[in-house]
Amino acid sequence: GDKDTAAVADKEPADDNQQLSQEEFRRQNPLQSRIMPNASETEWGSGGFIGWVRTRDKDFVINYLNHPEVRAVYPDQVQFRYAFKADLFPDVGEVYKIYALKSTPQGNPELQGEVVADANETFSQKGEAEVTMTMNSEGAAQWAIITQEAFEANNAPVAIVLDSAVYSAPHVNQPILDGRSNISGGFTLDEATDLANILKAGRLDAPTNIIEEAVVGPSLGKASITAGLISLFIGFSMVIVFMIVYYSKAGIYAVVALLTNLFFILGVLAGYGAALTLPGMAGLVLTIGMAVDANVLIFERVKEELATGKGFKAAVKNGYMAAYSSIVDANVTTLIAAIFLMRFGKGPVAGFAIILLIGILSSLFTAIFLTRLFVERDMSKGVETNFASNISKKFFNKLSYNFIGRRRVFYIVSGIVIALGIGSMFTKGLSTGVDLKGGWSYVVHVDGATLDNVKSALGESIPESVEVKTYGADGQFKVTTSYLINSKDAETSETVKNLVVNGLKEYNVTDESILSEAKVGPTIAEDIRRDSTMAIVLSLIGMFIYIVLRFRKWGFGLGATIALFHDVLIVFSLFSIFHGILPFTMDIDQAFIAAILTVVGYSINDTVVVFDRVREFLKIHKFEKNTGTVINSAINQTLSRTMVTSFTTFIVVLILFLFGGEGLKGFTFALLVGIAVGTYSSIFIATPIVVDVTGEQRRVKSKDK
Repeated sequence: GDKDTAAVADKEPADDNQQLSQEEFRRQNPLQSRIMPNASETEWGSGGFIGWVRTRDKDFVINYLNHPEVRAVYPDQVQFRYAFKADLFPDVGEVYKIYALKSTPQGNPELQGEVVADANETFSQKGEAEVTMTMNSEGAAQWAIITQEAFEANNAPVAIVLDSAVYSAPHVNQPILDGRSNISGGFTLDEATDLANILKAGRLDAPTNIIEEAVVGPSLGKASITAGLISLFIGFSMVIVFMIVYYSKAGIYAVVALLTNLFFILGVLAGYGAALTLPGMAGLVLTIGMAVDANVLIFERVKEELATGKGFKAAVKNGYMAAYSSIVDANVTTLIAAIFLMRFGKGPVAGFAIILLIGILSSLFTAIFLTRLFVERDMSKGVETNFASNISKKFFNKLSYNFIGRRRVFYIVSGIVIALGIGSMFTKGLSTGVDLKGGWSYVVHVDGATLDNVKSALGESIPESVEVKTYGADGQFKVTTSYLINSKDAETSETVKNLVVNGLKEYNVTDESILSEAKVGPTIAEDIRRDSTMAIVLSLIGMFIYIVLRFRKWGFGLGATIALFHDVLIVFSLFSIFHGILPFTMDIDQAFIAAILTVVGYSINDTVVVFDRVREFLKIHKFEKNTGTVINSAINQTLSRTMVTSFTTFIVVLILFLFGGEGLKGFTFALLVGIAVGTYSSIFIATPIVVDVTGEQRRVKSKDK
C-alpha cells in the first residue's frame, strides 16, 4: 500500500463493517498496515529512512522485521533502528521514524565512538541547535572513506546511532576529509548538549536505560546536617582562638590566611557547581590542617631565629627561608598523591583528590604570601610582630626525650596493636557496608517521622548497618541494609522486610507501607575499587621516589612508606577490634575510604616535615658520629610544630565527632584515629626506621673535605 492507505488504515473506523475490514487488512498485511512509508524511497533499505511507526506499534514492527523468516528477505547487513525522538502527526498522534541501516558483516557500525576526539553543541547558520564533532586521525581517515562512498552513491545518508537509536541521518553532499562534521537533527539545545556529552564520552560498553527515576535525599537528616555544620563552626572557632592565644598577633594573621584559604576553596567548588560530600569534607579538613601547618612551621622557625638573638628583620627573613623547604616538600608529596588519585581514582577517591588539589594550591598562596605581607607591613611601620604569647613561651622548651633510644618499645606497641587487629580481622572480620557488598532496599512510607527518627528506630531493630535516605515525596524513605545479604535462605528477603516493618511499628508501618523492595548490588563497583587501588599504589610509589630523590637516601623513602602502611593497618585494626563494642556504626564504606586517604595525606605531610628537620640537622652536625643522637635532637626541635598542628586538626574533628550527629560518628572516628596515629608514626616509627635502615653509627667525615 501507499502512504495514504496506511494513514487511512490507522484512522478510527466509522462503523462495525469498517472496523472488520481494518482488522482484516491488519491481519493480512501485518507490517504494511503499521508503517506509514516514506514515499520518496523506491526500495526499503536503499535510502535509510523507510517510514513512520506509531508508538503503540513499535515493538510489534521491530520484532516482525527481526523475525528469521522476514530477515531472510533482506541482506544480512541491514539493521532496523528507530529515531531517538518522536514526531507528532495530526489525526495520527506520536510516531517514530524507522531506518534500515547498513552495518558490517559482524553487525557493528562501520565507525565506533572511541574515534571521537571532541564534540560540542553549537548553532547552524539557520539558528538551529546542532553538534560539531571532531575525530582523531584514525577516525578521520576512515570517515573520509565512508563519506566518499556515500557521496558517490548518489548522496546516500550516514546515520549517527547511540544506544540503538538514530539521532541523525544526514545525506552526504560532499566527502568529509578533515574528520570534522556537523550533526543536525531538529535538536533542542538540551538535546544537542546531551548528544555532545555522550559523543565525548566515547563508545559505551552497554546501553543506557533509565529503569527508575526518583528524587533521593541525603543520608544525613536535616538535624544531622545542621549539627555537623555547627560542629565544624565550633571546631574552626576553637582553632582560631588557639592560634591567636598561642601565637599572639602572628596568630591573627594566620587566621586571616586560613579564612581566605577556606573562602578560595569554597569559591572554586561553587564555581564548578561541585557538591560537598563526606569525602570532600575529609579533603577539606586535611587541607585546613595543612594550611595551619604551613603557618605553624613559619612561626616556629621565626621563634627559633629570635631565640638565637638575631634582630627581628633577620629572624623573619631566615625563618621564612628555613620553613620554605619543609612546606614545599610536605605539599609536593601530598600534591603527587592528589594528582594520581584524581587521574586514576573513581568515585569518592576522585572527589577527595579534587578538593585536596585545590586546597594545596590555595593554602600555599595564603600561608606563605598573605602572612608575609602582613608581617612586612608591620616592619614598614617600625612595628615588630609578636610570634608568641606569654603562655606559649613556656611550652616545649629544652625538650630532650630519647625517641631513638626507646624506638623498639614503640615498635613493640605498634606490633601488638596490629597483631591484635589482624587476629580480629580473621576471626571477627570487618563491618562492610552496603557500598561494598550490596543489600536489601525498601521504599517505605512513614507518617510523622523524621529521617533521624527512622534511622534510630531501624538501628535498634536491625543488627547490621542501615542506610536511610529521604525518597521523593514527604514521608517516603529509602531503607538499605546489608543484613543477611549473603544468606542462601529463600525467606531472607521476607525476614529483613519484617525487621523493617517491626522496627517502625510505633509509626503504624505495615506491609502495605512498603512501596517497593529490591536487592541492590554494591555501589562501589569493581572498576572503582580496582582503579582507586591502583591510584593509591601509584601515589605511594610517586611519593617514595620523590622522597628518595629529595633526601638522597632510600632509607627516608622506606621509612615514610612503612609509616603509611603502619597507619592504615592501625586504623583497620581498631575498626575491627572495636566493631560492635563502640556505640556507633563502624562500616568500611565510601566515607571510610575518604578517611583512610586523609590519614595517608596527613601522615605523609607530618612525616616529611620531621624528615626535613632531620636532614637539616644531619647536614649541620655532619661530624657527629652517632646518627641517632642527631636525629633525636631534630625530633625534639620540631616537636612543638608537630603537636600544635596535630592539636588544631584534631580539635576540629573531635568537635565534629562529639556533636556532629550519629551519621558522622564512624567517619570522624576514623579521622581522629588517623590524625593521632599519623602524628605518632612520624615521630616514633618513620624516623626511627631511617636510623635502623641507614645505620645508627656513621663514619666521621674528614674535615679536610
